[in-house]
Amino acid sequence: MPMTPDLPDPAPPGGRLLDTASVRRRFDRAARRFDEADFVHRHTAAGLFERLAPMRLAPARILDAGSATGSASRELARRYRGSRVLSLDLSHAMLVCARSRRSRFARIRELQADASRLPLADGSIDLVFANLLLPWTDDAPGFFREVRRVLRREGLFAFSTLGPDTLRELRDAWAAVDDDVHVNPFPDMHDVGDAVLRAGLADPVLDVDRLAVTWPDSAALFRDLTAAGARNSLAGRRRTLTGKRRFARMRERLDAELADPAAPCELEIVFGHAWGTGPAPAPGEYRLDVAAIGRRMRR
Repeated sequence: MPMTPDLPDPAPPGGRLLDTASVRRRFDRAARRFDEADFVHRHTAAGLFERLAPMRLAPARILDAGSATGSASRELARRYRGSRVLSLDLSHAMLVCARSRRSRFARIRELQADASRLPLADGSIDLVFANLLLPWTDDAPGFFREVRRVLRREGLFAFSTLGPDTLRELRDAWAAVDDDVHVNPFPDMHDVGDAVLRAGLADPVLDVDRLAVTWPDSAALFRDLTAAGARNSLAGRRRTLTGKRRFARMRERLDAELADPAAPCELEIVFGHAWGTGPAPAPGEYRLDVAAIGRRMRR
């Protein structure tokens, strides 16, 4: 998701896109009201389930990566009865909410972890479901490699993320007043597909949807983003408070954009899925399908 105005934070280690500790704090603070505010999360989850419906799946073990308050985990458990669902999130407060909202007897368990370092065994998962996790992952290629590692051969990876046209109005309003970073540089759909292939997953299929959203003014926009935990957690963000005049100029430009009902804000939503190929072989190890070995005929 896009980011709201900057707040001072300790600098994270260099060379990273996101400050992971800041991401965790933002979502911890937002957990209690998250389900009320993040309509985008609900919309993309519905889109993922719609795309899963035609597939004949019978997963025994499901990973809901970036599960937030667990609404998708509960739906996965309902759709795939008999499966075990693991709700994984970076935010402890989100997982506390998730646990309080599920049945005591549900086959769902919560796990706090960084998605780019999954504490799971190789080939142990049949379905990885990742709804809007990628915008909040500091190491997306690392996450894809971890998905490849934990996903069994011919298991399914289904995900949604945001494309570069998401809330262009907010990005343009900030660009008009300074050169600092305020909004995530969401990758293009083709770059996401290439990264999935490089990680060793098979046959990726991606498509783009667009969601038009109208906010009456910038105050309403920032209120929604704050309630959904979408604060500026970029590692390269300004480390001092944004000046009042600069912020006012940005809001003036953004309000002018939002005032046109014929031009609502657009969110570019990328949906994708790919198939597991099993964990990567260790260095020096080669694997060959026995069925591919031909018979040698004696003469």
